[in-house]
Amino acid sequence: MTAPRIDTDTLRRLPKAVLHDHLDGGLRPATVVELAEEVGHALPTTDPDELAAWYFEAANSGDLVRYIATFEHTLAVMQTREGLLRTAEEYVLDLAADGVVYGEVRYAPELMLNGELTLPEVVETVQEGLAAGMAKAAAAGSPVRVGTLLCGMRMFDRVREAADLAVAFRDAGVVGFDIAGAEDGFPPADHLDAFEHLRRENVPFTIHAGEAHGLPSIHQALQVCGAQRIGHGVRLTDDIVDGKLGRLAGWVRDRRIALEMCPTSNLQTGAATSIAEHPITALKDLGFRVTLNTDNRLVSGTTMTREMALLVEEAGWDVEDLRTVTVNALKSAFIPFDERRALIEDVVLPGYATAL
Repeated sequence: MTAPRIDTDTLRRLPKAVLHDHLDGGLRPATVVELAEEVGHALPTTDPDELAAWYFEAANSGDLVRYIATFEHTLAVMQTREGLLRTAEEYVLDLAADGVVYGEVRYAPELMLNGELTLPEVVETVQEGLAAGMAKAAAAGSPVRVGTLLCGMRMFDRVREAADLAVAFRDAGVVGFDIAGAEDGFPPADHLDAFEHLRRENVPFTIHAGEAHGLPSIHQALQVCGAQRIGHGVRLTDDIVDGKLGRLAGWVRDRRIALEMCPTSNLQTGAATSIAEHPITALKDLGFRVTLNTDNRLVSGTTMTREMALLVEEAGWDVEDLRTVTVNALKSAFIPFDERRALIEDVVLPGYATAL
């Protein structure tokens, strides 16, 4: 039986939660154009619509490394205090306009040091911009809570520094940690010292795994490094045959380890072949704690509303499925339990009841 179609306006009104979204992958095209002119950075085009199209096409290569290379232009405009303040504030306002009530934004401070800022100043500036955005969104009647995940770049040598920053700013808006960058050839255990430090300091972390690399990366992220969530994790299906879960898949499901799944992004990097056959649906149906995410809104030309619409139209999802992944995300968010429960009970569930 085909699920009734849910129109885009209704989808936009639904309260959403996003756990996996990169700050430097979600800038407004017009902002990139304006800031690039100010700092003297050459872009492929200075027309915002053409730039948005360029990003989507350039990232639609089926290759994670080439996908990551598109960040050259966004990072170029995020090296100054003014650039970081503006992009962080706009990030929050764009989430609010999309119906997001809780978001976790991630970025690597070490990639924003080409200007006059130090690592702590980068974090302080981004937090200031996020706070300004949250204040404006609340004043406009669309409150959104945004927590920060600091990233270390797995192919470089400053991961421990980024982990130290996460500990230092844990009471100033930073809620967790991640490592990002090319997976293949850069195993998470290379940075075990950082993860052990985070565990000692009770700072939660997620790890990109199971996207460009397979089951060994997921196993290492969980069993060696101790990740509480997995970024992407689409290759977990390699451990499931005819509905029967292998030991790793069973561990992930039974211990309610959240999978931060990003359908459009996974199509672009070749980690999935179509929305209809994306592993998110099969894993959801098998009882995994799957969550729905955008990854990089500019680079993937997407929003949470669009990701929901694609699953409804191409994978047969209904409202109950969308509510489930939203609640899943909040259950696994890196904020205190009472705050998660309040968002579920006071915002998400009533929001779904009144929006439909």
